[in-house]
Amino acid sequence: MAVNLVAPDPATLRPVAGIELGAAAAGIRKNGRPDVLLMRLAPGTRIAGVFTQNSFAAAPVQLCRQHLAGGHAMRALLVNAGNANCGTGAAGLQAAQRSCQAVAALLGCSAEEVLPFSTGVILEPLPVDRIEQALPKALAAAGSSAQHWADAAAAIMTTDTVAKARSASCQLHGRTVSISGIAKGVGMLQPNMATMLAYLATDAALSQAALQRMVRRVADHSFNRVTVDGDTSTNDSFVLLATGQSGAPVIDSESDPAWAVLEAALTEVAATLAQSIARDGEGATKFITVQVEAAASEDEALRVARSIANSPLVKTAFFASDPNLGRLLMAIGNAGVTQLDTSGVDVWLGDVRVIECGGRAASYREELGVAAMQPAELLIRVSLGRGAAQTAVWTCDFSYDYVKINAEYRT
Repeated sequence: MAVNLVAPDPATLRPVAGIELGAAAAGIRKNGRPDVLLMRLAPGTRIAGVFTQNSFAAAPVQLCRQHLAGGHAMRALLVNAGNANCGTGAAGLQAAQRSCQAVAALLGCSAEEVLPFSTGVILEPLPVDRIEQALPKALAAAGSSAQHWADAAAAIMTTDTVAKARSASCQLHGRTVSISGIAKGVGMLQPNMATMLAYLATDAALSQAALQRMVRRVADHSFNRVTVDGDTSTNDSFVLLATGQSGAPVIDSESDPAWAVLEAALTEVAATLAQSIARDGEGATKFITVQVEAAASEDEALRVARSIANSPLVKTAFFASDPNLGRLLMAIGNAGVTQLDTSGVDVWLGDVRVIECGGRAASYREELGVAAMQPAELLIRVSLGRGAAQTAVWTCDFSYDYVKINAEYRT
């Protein structure tokens, strides 16, 4: 069940000039839904991405890195759901290459101008023949409308219960610029310089160097602030595409006033998608924001926030609405903050101050804690009393269904 999350209304999504999307069913997933997505890119589209830091990076991640490093002008993205093509050795890399060759043959480009992405079960051979058979259908279905964006978001789902898509617009040098993004992911999820699978597109124009800086900044303040279970996937990928078809001048530097405007709009879309992922966390019944403030640095605040958000003991307590405050102290203490003066730590559950000066707040009562943990959307606020830095991480609780979903993942 998703926490206050519904499928995107196509009426709220915006086409992005230069991007066409088409989905088809290849039979990789058992439910018969579309599981292959083809994104055709207009000539001149620039791409930058960040990928998983997991040492077992999947074959498509390896190939994406190779193609991007080669400086090729990308013409298409290919995504399949239901199979991760990871832990598949040389055969898996060959399968990813073969899928790129199939796209290239359809579009009249080179295989190096195609980026492949996969998500699903690890250690299973990629059924590339099914992908090849589905590609002509995906191309025939391709279009640039808002409905195509909604269909694309549904096609990349695995154990997601709700498709995730978001759009926005902004003004750059007097031109209206469109932004649309889709993402998937609900488990095996704590991104490390990337995210599950996420694609963010804009018709703004950026130089390649500016785009690479932008994708990292956006990732750090959106997808790298979400966690479901603390596990970094083998297939995490976040790609930012800029078609340049809005007519706005090229952004080449952070000194350009348009940079801050575009970064804010891109981050807003990405952060909403990241929060949607936490809201749809496997078995989630509660969406939790962990906000850490008065830290010595943003990195320190992030370590504390993640320690709380990833603690199974904290997450199960929130599922049961059990204000077991010792678990919060434990998680803060486990974050590895150097010489933390615990007497300066304060904690709130919503508006209820539960920990004051490192101990139980004098005003705190058990019934207040129980009431504070009941809502479906919760805020844990921590003050470290060490400085002015702050950050927030989004997560969810652990329910019985989390265990059930993952115990039966392949059945």
